[in-house]
Amino acid sequence: MEIEQEVIRVENISKTFPGVKALDNVRMTVKSGEVHALVGENGAGKSTLIKILTGAHQMDHGGSIFLHSQPVQISGPAEAKAMGIGAVYQDVMMAPHLSVGENFFLGKLPRKSGVIDWEHVYSKTAEILKSLDIDVNPRLRVKDLTIGLQEMVSIAKIIHEDAKVIIFDEPTALLATEEVELLFKLIRQLKTQGCAIIYISHRMEEIFTMCDTVTVLKDGGYVNTVPVASVDENSLIAMMVGRKLEDMYNIAHGEKGNIALEVRDLKRDGVFDSINFSIRKGEIFGLYGLVGSGRTEVMRCITGADKRDGGEILIHGKPVNVRSPKSSIEHGIAFLTEDRKHQGLGMNLTIKMNTNMASYKKISRFGVVSLKKEIDRAEHFRKEIRIKTPSINQLIRNLSGGNQQKVVIAKWLACDSDIFIFDEPTVGVDVGAKVEIYHLVEDLLKRGAAIIIVSSYLPEVMGLSDRILVMSEGRPTGIVERKDFSVNGKMNEEMLVRMASGII
Repeated sequence: MEIEQEVIRVENISKTFPGVKALDNVRMTVKSGEVHALVGENGAGKSTLIKILTGAHQMDHGGSIFLHSQPVQISGPAEAKAMGIGAVYQDVMMAPHLSVGENFFLGKLPRKSGVIDWEHVYSKTAEILKSLDIDVNPRLRVKDLTIGLQEMVSIAKIIHEDAKVIIFDEPTALLATEEVELLFKLIRQLKTQGCAIIYISHRMEEIFTMCDTVTVLKDGGYVNTVPVASVDENSLIAMMVGRKLEDMYNIAHGEKGNIALEVRDLKRDGVFDSINFSIRKGEIFGLYGLVGSGRTEVMRCITGADKRDGGEILIHGKPVNVRSPKSSIEHGIAFLTEDRKHQGLGMNLTIKMNTNMASYKKISRFGVVSLKKEIDRAEHFRKEIRIKTPSINQLIRNLSGGNQQKVVIAKWLACDSDIFIFDEPTVGVDVGAKVEIYHLVEDLLKRGAAIIIVSSYLPEVMGLSDRILVMSEGRPTGIVERKDFSVNGKMNEEMLVRMASGII
């Protein structure tokens, strides 16, 4: 449908926290049938603005919110929900142990003759899901669904609650490619129904694929609102961070040293087979493949997280038997997992504790931790890799995605690791934080580290790697040198996609 009347408008929105002005006179208008992108670096104010719209925060005096051109006060989440404002987050906000139908009617289960009318719960839920082409049994528990289906169900629930403004906050961060397509199909359907959609994503290609208009924030302030069709990736990034796109991957690749890690005929039955590669000190080795290619599973076997069924691993020329993650740490391997929140960090612990988490043995004597060394090491790495925080006693869950990733790196530097495996290193972080992480990778190269980058984002793995191993359905399809996939700075993406699809 055509974009028509305004649905929600904010004017002069400011928000001050102790010592920080998170928002400063921000404005934005979202219309019926419009997908409106909200972009900016971490700290730009996106999350604060969303929390004001959903009632989690109250704005400072002087700002205004209009819904269907009428001024409104949003005093809390329940009021926002009653006004038809809903939000979908990358971490799905539903009761995982309850069924889909129970989640739909949570707090308002219908009754018939004094007992819960389960037939109505499940039939009505099934009807709503079917209307959105979501193929899910409403009797299934939410935790038994894939992340992608959980997200689809979450969206359907919001629609069931008659939302007219739907906010998507990094909705594709944890989704596979086919799940992203399902999400986009649903968003297009919402658009035709006249919903006003606010879309937040660090992935530039999504902004240009899905959005009509984009509002840019920087350092809590309003920068500009423009039609997406009037800008390209370079100009949008320049508005956000003052950097050009081609500068993002511009890191120094120095001289290569001796072989740090070698893998010979690695296999895991039914998952992958015949994996052979070596990586030198000072080298970035890329691993690329589509979903199901086995790329992450290879790394899990190398680090002992999964058992291998054959093959040999050599570190600095010597065969090793890596049987567990603890063993891989002892051999100097750092594995920065894709799911840093659940597998890489203690979200309810401090920066200080996370930094020392894997290496307390180094600062302990007779089982007693040196509190001074614990503080000194955390402060050292906070400064060295520029973790933005007022204190090393800050909880990890209160940091941005980029700073969380920096703490993971600090943890491994504290272990004296010299082989770093980055699995989807920049998932869920913004453009500015990506650049900082790439510079950290550059710093690791200067230290002589050997680095493996596993990424489903082709520009990233091509932009950073010296060589790339491409996998398709558990088998290697070739190792490509930088001179063959990058000619005069132009990346031959088509060649690698064909290899990953098994066509070459």
